[in-house]
This record gives sequence, structure tokens and C-alpha cells, in this order.
Amino acid sequence: MNGSLPQDYLDALDPARRVPSWERTLAATEWPRAGTFVAEVNDEVIGFANVCPTRDDDADPLTTGELASIYLDPTAWGRGIGRELMIASLGTLSEAGFAEATLWVLDSNSRAVGFYEGGGWRPDGATKSERLGDVLLNEVRYRRTAPDHRPRT
Repeated sequence: MNGSLPQDYLDALDPARRVPSWERTLAATEWPRAGTFVAEVNDEVIGFANVCPTRDDDADPLTTGELASIYLDPTAWGRGIGRELMIASLGTLSEAGFAEATLWVLDSNSRAVGFYEGGGWRPDGATKSERLGDVLLNEVRYRRTAPDHRPRT
């Protein structure tokens, strides 16, 4: 395991199979209710974040947005780029009218948990599990208020 996901699962991933899904995601016309931010350094993509209305059955997609994914190449960790992706994501969710934001994180990913908690996210009590081969992955939902980006009067 890489610390979070089984190595045999990671080794079996075929990036080419993900291309159609990402093409649909990037072509989505739901902006600003959904969108993807890309971080580049020297014309090389080093990270991304994707936001959308919540996909959870127990939340209202009109008032709750979701940080569906955020990834940063480990070589870029510690340079503030992940924080900038998070700020852009939360700002977009707020501007789109979402009062709250959620995300899911593996409970075993202590680095990500620390990053989210440092950004004001807190567990809200929801959990889910998924089995990948012999490994059971447990996820915890985090929630926070979307920052207020309305013009001040």
C-alpha cells in the first residue's frame, strides 16, 4: 500500500480508461455550480480540484457543494499550491450559492486529514466503507461553511 490505497489496485489503474470521464467533467457546462481547477508549473499540470453540487443522498444539492476531488503531485507539497486550489474551490462554491461544502477523505490519510482540518474542515459524523480486494477503505465526511463571497454593502 502507498499508505492509503492498495498498491495492486494502483498498479492496475489504466489512465487511458479515465480520459472519457475527465473529458466529460472538463466539458461540463454547469459552471459555476461545477468545475475543475488546474494548477500548473512551467506548463506542467501538477494538481487539480473538482467541485460540484453534493452527491450525497442526505444533503441538499441546492445548498451544499462538494469538493469531489483534490490532488497535488507530492513534489509540489508544502508550497501553498494545495491551499490555493482549496481557496479557489471554496470561493467558487460560495459564489455559486452553496452555504456549505463537504468532502470525503480516507480515515487512514493523515496528511490529507491534517490539511483539511487546517483549512477549517471538520468531520460531520458521516462515514462509508469500500472494499478494494482484501483491503477495507473507510472514508469520513468533512464539512465546513462556504466562505461568504457576496459583495459587501
